[in-house]
Amino acid sequence: MRVMAIDYGDAHTGVAISDATGFLTGMTATIHSRKTEAVLEELVCLIRENGVEELVLGCPKNMDGTEGPRAQLYREFALRVEEASGLRPVLWDERRTTVDAHRILFEAGKNGKKRKKIVDAVAASLILEGYLDFRRMKQGQEESL
Repeated sequence: MRVMAIDYGDAHTGVAISDATGFLTGMTATIHSRKTEAVLEELVCLIRENGVEELVLGCPKNMDGTEGPRAQLYREFALRVEEASGLRPVLWDERRTTVDAHRILFEAGKNGKKRKKIVDAVAASLILEGYLDFRRMKQGQEESL
């Protein structure tokens, strides 16, 4: 089962899609658009082209775990994604993913200009990895019962 993670942003939206087993992060992409309709259209294309069956959408939370004003925007975007794709996104805590993505790219020797082009895709892959890890742990707990 392929899972897609979305790191929605004002100008760039990162996307990461798992391999067919839903175990590892496979491909990543960045949608460069400020227009919600264009982002939705591209997401639906990626969902169909890759046979995605499950979506996870990064949802910004404050460091204390509460939701700030941007979280409501992401909840509304999740509804739009569901309407466009027929798949209901799981909202996933994305605290620190962009910060961690910048650090990873910096440590890999990517300069600021190169980082800016791919940081959202790396953040999406971190969201996907966290979600896939959660699913594996949950499945392992259910099997041990």
